[in-house]
Amino acid sequence: MEKKSEPFGDLIQGTLEMLVLKSLIRGPMHGYGVAEWIHQTSQQVLRVEEGALYPALHRLELRGLLSAQWGASENNRRAKFYQLTAEGKKKLAAESQRWTRLSSAVAFVMQQG
Repeated sequence: MEKKSEPFGDLIQGTLEMLVLKSLIRGPMHGYGVAEWIHQTSQQVLRVEEGALYPALHRLELRGLLSAQWGASENNRRAKFYQLTAEGKKKLAAESQRWTRLSSAVAFVMQQG
């Protein structure tokens, strides 16, 4: 049975930013790499569209949660590489805790008769 990729707009607001932060915990990545990591790690369920990803990366950078630097991608194209700042790591920890509480509460409600 093939899994269908879901558009990201259906997720709770703020979830994309949390997943972007999570994707960068292992080190710097360019935007396409972030989108691919989320897609692969979600077992091909989540697909991040460019129209949502790049504004989110820009917002996170403006808020000081990411820093960015131009470099060359794997195929030698110019790409902007993003990495977590110390503030970004703190925000990820807080959002991870919030998400755990929220998802547990939703799961509990959904299990009720």
